[in-house]
Amino acid sequence: MDTKEIVIKDREHIEDSELLEAARILREGGLVAFPTETVYGLGGNALDEKASEKIYAAKGRPSDNPLIAHVSCLEEVGPLVSRVPEAGRKLMEAFWPGPLTLIFPKSSQVPYATTGGLETVAVRMPDDPVASRLIALAGVPVAAPSANTSGRPSPTTAGHVRDDLSGKIDMIIDGGPVGIGLESTIVDVSGPVPTVLRPGAITMEMLEDILGEVAIDPAILGPMAEGERPKAPGMKYKHYAPKAELTLVEPGTDWDAAETAREAAMIAKVRQLALEAAGEGRRVGIICTDESRACYEDVPGAMLQSIGSRRSQSSVAHNLYQVLREFDDLGAECIFSESFPKDHLGQAIMNRLSKAAGYHIIKA
Repeated sequence: MDTKEIVIKDREHIEDSELLEAARILREGGLVAFPTETVYGLGGNALDEKASEKIYAAKGRPSDNPLIAHVSCLEEVGPLVSRVPEAGRKLMEAFWPGPLTLIFPKSSQVPYATTGGLETVAVRMPDDPVASRLIALAGVPVAAPSANTSGRPSPTTAGHVRDDLSGKIDMIIDGGPVGIGLESTIVDVSGPVPTVLRPGAITMEMLEDILGEVAIDPAILGPMAEGERPKAPGMKYKHYAPKAELTLVEPGTDWDAAETAREAAMIAKVRQLALEAAGEGRRVGIICTDESRACYEDVPGAMLQSIGSRRSQSSVAHNLYQVLREFDDLGAECIFSESFPKDHLGQAIMNRLSKAAGYHIIKA
């Protein structure tokens, strides 16, 4: 397949003419990769069973892994859902458009191929001018998981999409780098207690400010049980992973120390593991921060990638997938990563790093 590419010249002043062909492709059952404020998505008509099947095939994605239906306005939600619970209404009012996906009881219009066989449907209204206008012009809800090969780090540039999917989809829309860099928060509002299925930029603290009680699905904290059906994208399967083996190092939890002491112990453990691997002749990568980079400069042959500043969670989130892909390009054989506090956006950062590592976590 010949994958056409178009470049958006000005994201804030988009001409409909730039997106008309992409909108037509979506209406007719084709696949278009496009930017959102979170990561690049791989779009297909969410009401077209064959389009959803094409998405799974292009990504190499398991068919029980649900897709998210993207809309451009509130009026487009009604036909997709059988009801909107009060918790869902409050969250829509507070955070849409934005990086929040809500899971509702589905309507009969949504095919099971889109929902992974579930009686619920995941819906999001992106806060991105390219995505919003494209969906509106297409005139259909757009199912759009991340535009990458399943299991790989999610794409934050059109180049990442090209690396994984060129020749497998109809079109890539290049809108430049994304803003947030991590996928949307997913909250299931179909049951009695709103439950976070995937953390993101809409944090637990923000959700609790609106709703009060919010539960956390156990799949956020560890791997799902064998045979359990995922309720949302990114829950069950190994995700976001580089080609190299990734080991995540966390501070020890069985001792009482100041924050600087915990960080120092963690850095020392990362350095020890990297030195041991380098001594075995392996190509070693280290995920560090702006503050800690100098601590590893004497590790022989180590490839250092700063993920951002430890004092800025948004910088770490923005750079995470870019850093993982850069290690692929550099040919790293093993990667050792520092970890981060799990408050606010840190919960999402650690969720992605833990899954990328296949929950291979060492305590300092």
